Amino acid sequence: MPRKHVPLRTCVGCRQVRSKREMVRIVRTPTGEIEIDERGKKSGRGAYLCRRRDCWLKGLNKGGLEHALKVSLTEEQRALLQAYSESLPEEELTDVD
Repeated sequence: MPRKHVPLRTCVGCRQVRSKREMVRIVRTPTGEIEIDERGKKSGRGAYLCRRRDCWLKGLNKGGLEHALKVSLTEEQRALLQAYSESLPEEELTDVD
């Protein structure tokens, strides 16, 4: 039986390649708004970040997110993304058997 294709994406914070479902998509909509796209289905230019606070901080502070979205973030947009990052764990959660 053939394996199902798993789409891979690169985190703009840590540059690790992971499955799309393990990451959070940030999208620049056609109207220029910046939104967090948990489901990965919204229309627009997207960038992906791991579900770890340090990746979000790297993506925001080192310009990787702005570069990927081809936009300069406003203070309001930056505040929205930083507020979301506060809900994320500092370290990656791992399964312990």
